[in-house]
Amino acid sequence: MTTASIVLDRCAELDRFTATPPSLERVYLSPEHASANAVTARWLAEAGLEPWQDAAGNQWGRREGPSSERPALVLGSHLDTVPDAGSFDGMLGVTMAIAVAERLRDTALPFALEVVGFSDEEGTRFGKALLGSQAVAGTWEPEWWDLRDRDGVTLHQAFRDFGLDPRRVGEAARRRGSMLGYLEAHIEQGPWLEAEDRSLGYVTSIAGARRFRISVVGEARHAGGTPYSRRRDALVGAAEAITLIERRARATGDRGCIATVGRIEAQPGAINVIPGRTDFSLDLRASTDAERDDMWAVLRLEMEELCARRGLRLEVRETHHAPAVECAAWLQEAVQAGIRSTGDDDPVGLWSPAGHDAMAIGLTTDVGMLFLRCHDGISHHPEEDVRALDVAAGLDALTAAVLEVAARYADGRTS
Repeated sequence: MTTASIVLDRCAELDRFTATPPSLERVYLSPEHASANAVTARWLAEAGLEPWQDAAGNQWGRREGPSSERPALVLGSHLDTVPDAGSFDGMLGVTMAIAVAERLRDTALPFALEVVGFSDEEGTRFGKALLGSQAVAGTWEPEWWDLRDRDGVTLHQAFRDFGLDPRRVGEAARRRGSMLGYLEAHIEQGPWLEAEDRSLGYVTSIAGARRFRISVVGEARHAGGTPYSRRRDALVGAAEAITLIERRARATGDRGCIATVGRIEAQPGAINVIPGRTDFSLDLRASTDAERDDMWAVLRLEMEELCARRGLRLEVRETHHAPAVECAAWLQEAVQAGIRSTGDDDPVGLWSPAGHDAMAIGLTTDVGMLFLRCHDGISHHPEEDVRALDVAAGLDALTAAVLEVAARYADGRTS
């Protein structure tokens, strides 16, 4: 039986494929991506699956069902990383999925079993997340071909350099009905399981995110010669807006809306010039679209009011809009059954503030997710860490969840 130590050793082996040693960075359509796919293909074959790479660069493996007409239950996560990444975000879900396939290789299932390592969940290289899983969902947009990385290489050229044919990306899309469902194991990327001393949890929904580029426009003037009564300081206005954003989001509680300003730039950027324009980002998330959108309506109105008071102008451009995704009730129940099989009789449900490939795949099939406790909730950082005992419990739970799906499929209880 494949053990937690083997799963963790495979995560460590994937760490070798990095563009920036000793730190970990593995981006879409890079040599490191190709190496990660190759070693994953080897593990898939060892698990009794037939490996292949699809037209968008995702790595797959498949064990056929009783007949080729049966749909596939898909297990997986992603193989790409953010810059200076940890070892487990995404990769743990892929190596766990392979381990479950190995455990079940001699168990008859009423459907096909597939494992996928998605190729670009993070969006690090081209600034567009979920490229691999969106190709599978059939939601690829032609304008993405013009996206460029920091070296000016277009996505179209990167496909060609990787050995993929951009004209064939549509072949990665899965026919509706070809997937029975999608189950993803993932580190929590939050502190709640650790706070409750739980190894595992099930996911109820994945946050719907909206991202904005917000500009506060004032007037650039001499810092020494302009009295306060004449100032239209865009940076001070932006600072007040950012404080407002945090105050409103905090008021919803630790498990309410999440609003983050991660980037700010003042122009012209001289020490002795009042900033005439300040641009900042806003990432807004909540467990439901309605909650998120209500928060945005409040924030925009109050930012417009504060800008008017200061003689400033507010400009807003939305750069990203992803709807929240509900995990299917029957797959939530299957994951809960899996967790109960480990001795946890009262599984905890959590909504995921972080995005996942399940968001894209949820447009074409039902999705469910299993969360594993991670140390201090740290993620997207080299100190990202999991315990072997939690991985062992996760393997048992995910295996049991697949068997529960099999029982439900046989009884017609997959809706």
